Amino acid sequence: MSEDGPLSGYVVVDLSRALAGPHAGMMLGDMGARVIKLETPERGDESRGWGPPFVGPEDRRVSTYYLSCNRNKESVTADLKSDDGREFLTRLVRRADVLVENFRTGVLDRLGFGVERLHEINPRLVILSITGFGHDGPEGGRAGYDQIAQGEAGLMSITGEPGHPTKVGVPIADLLAGMYGVSGVLAALLERERTGRGRVVRTSLLASVVGVHAFQGTRWTVGGEVPGATGNHHASIAPYGLFNAADGALQVAVGSETQWRAFAAVVGLDPDDPRFATNSDRVGNRPALIEEVEGAFAAASAGHWLMELGKAGIASGKVRGIDEVYEWDQTRSQGLLVDVDHPVLGPLALPGPAVRFDGSGPRTHVAPPLLGENDDDVRRWLDELDAADGA
Repeated sequence: MSEDGPLSGYVVVDLSRALAGPHAGMMLGDMGARVIKLETPERGDESRGWGPPFVGPEDRRVSTYYLSCNRNKESVTADLKSDDGREFLTRLVRRADVLVENFRTGVLDRLGFGVERLHEINPRLVILSITGFGHDGPEGGRAGYDQIAQGEAGLMSITGEPGHPTKVGVPIADLLAGMYGVSGVLAALLERERTGRGRVVRTSLLASVVGVHAFQGTRWTVGGEVPGATGNHHASIAPYGLFNAADGALQVAVGSETQWRAFAAVVGLDPDDPRFATNSDRVGNRPALIEEVEGAFAAASAGHWLMELGKAGIASGKVRGIDEVYEWDQTRSQGLLVDVDHPVLGPLALPGPAVRFDGSGPRTHVAPPLLGENDDDVRRWLDELDAADGA
């Protein structure tokens, strides 16, 4: 539980599991909210069993997947099918500002915690509901998993090499749904300041991917073109992508005609070559452009070209492995690696939050909790609040 951050003093009840909801809850915790993760007894969040890799002693193995999306939370357990569990959730809802859930449509209603009931318990409650394909519509009841959503929402058709649909290397639909959900929650909390009432914020894995189609979406909705995969090269800008040099690959992004002329001067190309004179020309003749650029790059190392392109103000970079990213001084300087103390594993380094707030010192982060680690503390807190209210 954090004691600083812009959401300090807010309480979030996180009923979600796997990734989309837990990622949203973790982001709210990073911003200072007290996030209470309610899990089923004995088993808990499914991601506790997702691996390998697992770390820790044989009798207390911990999933690194679970560790990735549950920092800055407390864990409590309850069986929501039991009277005791439902009473416990009722007490939590009464004290909460936000509830996060990613059950399939109708599950919370069957448990006795539909939207009307939740707002009867706490009219100020903001509810974040994340589903696979939306809570309504002809396919609103479908189960949603990330890779299914990546395919159904068109992302795999524009990723990878032509003719080989490829998923993104992280569960991007889940992660985006969590991020969209948090933006909705923050807006609803602001609205509550005016109205005194909470509302339901809804998003889905489908919506999260369609929401980031960007220019690929308008290529179809406005331009009437069906986008396809273009591998490691931008669909609408050239040269913009991955190129091979003498000893390895580097990436280049040339985003304007001024940059094109500067780039051409560095690599010895004629900027007025009629095949490449405008961006449209270069996109239309991309295979020839790639051949010319890689022919020039073959004369020297990737390091040499990165240095020369940097001098010319051309955006470029190397392709780092995940291990290299976390060893990079720039990554560490941005607070993207945080230290926590885990009750089983001891000191750990975890990927850190992507947002910082000026005027705040370094945050103290809390390790993802063990299952039920905070049962006693949270129940004691509720008892103290009830006593103070004379309940």
